Amino acid sequence: MKNPLNYQLSEYDCGPTTILNAISFLFEREDIPPELIRTVMLYSLDCYGPEGKFGECGTSCTAMMFLCNWLCGFGKTGRLPISCKYVTGEDVYIGEGGVVTSALQNGGAVIVRLYYDVAHYVLLTGIKDDSVLMFDPYYRAEPFDENDIIVTLEHPFTYNRIVPFHYSNHETTNLYSLGLKKEREAMILYNNKTPTDVKLEQALINSANTSHV
Repeated sequence: MKNPLNYQLSEYDCGPTTILNAISFLFEREDIPPELIRTVMLYSLDCYGPEGKFGECGTSCTAMMFLCNWLCGFGKTGRLPISCKYVTGEDVYIGEGGVVTSALQNGGAVIVRLYYDVAHYVLLTGIKDDSVLMFDPYYRAEPFDENDIIVTLEHPFTYNRIVPFHYSNHETTNLYSLGLKKEREAMILYNNKTPTDVKLEQALINSANTSHV
C-alpha cells in the first residue's frame, strides 16, 4: 500500500521530508524499514541558523550527499531494492536528453535543490509535455501569480505542482529556478524491482492525471 506524500512540519525540514517522500513514492509502506526513516532524520537538519540555532538553516548539500551514499549502501544489503545517484553542476537541468528527465521517464524519482524564496528541496515524479510533475513539501493551496504554474491537491500520491521546464534552468534565485550551475545538486532514486512495463504504465497514468487538473 502506498502512502500520500507529506508536507514539511516547519520552515526548515524540506530536505528530510522530500527524501522520505521519494521513498514513499517508490515503495509500498510495508516494505520501508524503520531504520531508513531513523537514519534520514538523524543526519538531516544539520545546518545552524544565523542565531546559532541547530537545524534552523535546513539540511546541507553534504548531508544530502551522505544520505544518498547511505541509501546506496542500504540497497546493497538487500533490505530495500533501492539505488541512488548524486548529480551536481551542469548535469542538473530539466529538459530533453538530461539525466533528470531520463530518470523521470524511466520510473525514477528525483530530489532537486531549487529556489522558493530560499534554497529548497522538492521531489520530481514525472514529465508531462514541457512541464515537470513536482511535489513541493511546502504547503500551498492558493495559485501562484505565474499563471502557467499549476497548483493541484488532487494527486496526493504523486505531485502537487505542474511546472514548465523554463522555470528550472535559469541561473537565478527566481521561483523554482535551479540556480547557478556550479551550485546545483540532485539525488536520483530508483526502485530496482520496477519492471519496464510498470514504468511505462506509470508514465501513462501520470499523463492521464494531468488532464484532470
